[in-house]
Amino acid sequence: MKLVLLTAVHSFKRELQHLLKQSGVKTYSYRDVTGFKDLSEEALASNWFGSEINEIESIAFYAIVPVENLEKLYDLILTFNQELETKTKVHLATFSIEKFI
Repeated sequence: MKLVLLTAVHSFKRELQHLLKQSGVKTYSYRDVTGFKDLSEEALASNWFGSEINEIESIAFYAIVPVENLEKLYDLILTFNQELETKTKVHLATFSIEKFI
């Protein structure tokens, strides 16, 4: 089993729920979060947001996933990200679980 963390802009919520279902992940938790990116080192002219600090409505999904479901989830997220026409992407991380009850 692995702990999976998915983060994305809030507008991707339904798509992420669908991708989790496709990969066999039937149980998960999610929470609205505020995404943050410090853009102070970028020139304001090239900064799409026009300010140094950017906060955006985001979402985080958490799930304990059997290892056999992980590769499909990674593949689905990779394909989803490649098809996006926006700069923002879905982020996926997995963490080892030492014990699970």
